[in-house]
Amino acid sequence: MGESEIVVSEIAVGGEREHEARSVATGFSWPECPRWHNGRMWFTDMYTGTLRVVDESGNVTVTIDASGRADAAGAPIALGGYGWLPDGRLIVVSMFERLLLVHDGPDSTSLSVYADLTGVAPFPINDMVVAADGSAYVTQLGFDYFAGGDPVPSPIILVDSTGHATEMNSARPLLGANGIAISADGRQVYTAEAFANRIVVMDRSNDGELSGSRDFVECPSLPDGISLDDEGGVWVAMPGSGRVVRFSGEGIATDSVLIPLQQGLGSACLLGGPGRSTLYVTVGTAVEDQAESVLNNAGSIWSVDVGYSGGATRP
Repeated sequence: MGESEIVVSEIAVGGEREHEARSVATGFSWPECPRWHNGRMWFTDMYTGTLRVVDESGNVTVTIDASGRADAAGAPIALGGYGWLPDGRLIVVSMFERLLLVHDGPDSTSLSVYADLTGVAPFPINDMVVAADGSAYVTQLGFDYFAGGDPVPSPIILVDSTGHATEMNSARPLLGANGIAISADGRQVYTAEAFANRIVVMDRSNDGELSGSRDFVECPSLPDGISLDDEGGVWVAMPGSGRVVRFSGEGIATDSVLIPLQQGLGSACLLGGPGRSTLYVTVGTAVEDQAESVLNNAGSIWSVDVGYSGGATRP
């Protein structure tokens, strides 16, 4: 693929404290978007169109099943970021359909359209974080990644509690905004600008508007999913690097979690578990090839206790 291809090359470790993770569950297509909710670790099995939970023993249960859906061309859908509204309902990104779906029925397949983003997102949408007030911030690729296109700047999209979608043009457009998170006080939004190799932070106003974009840290490799801790740190999964790295509020690498490249690419991370001090990492293979990813079924979930807490940060 063009400039969007993930370059795989293990990065050197500096003075960071190293943590050794372990695999806790395997057998997924491209696992993504880990979340801790109601005492359980959730994740997207992206290319099977399902959301799943994994327990401490590695047992996995399907909680949301959208595998029966297809996009406008009849192709299987892929699920991205998700979160919970104040009333307890779950909303989830359908990447290729460019829709937010809401789970609003008694079984795992009860899904309906919560918001249609086709008018503001010409290409696949990606990750999402839901604020305490129900505002949802959706990242978009901004170009046809899966057809080998070149990155084009595009804005983050705000979906309000009525399902109305608005481009956040007061914040600068980004080259492939990816993982996204909100600080504990709800005043800052962080995102991984994947194809610029950096983490960006923006101010969030009382009405949900984003502004004041600024660089938080330059990353040594393409950043994907992120998680915040309550000491101002940002944990960044960098799929081609073989590591998840924590950067302090001063932009200094303080901690590093090794994910062996022979096991796959670490796509996203989240602080969860009791006290939210366990870092979960989703690991997959063949992100650019949906069919191969499903066929290989080689994705896995890893975890390690890191001594930092996610506190009230989101997701």
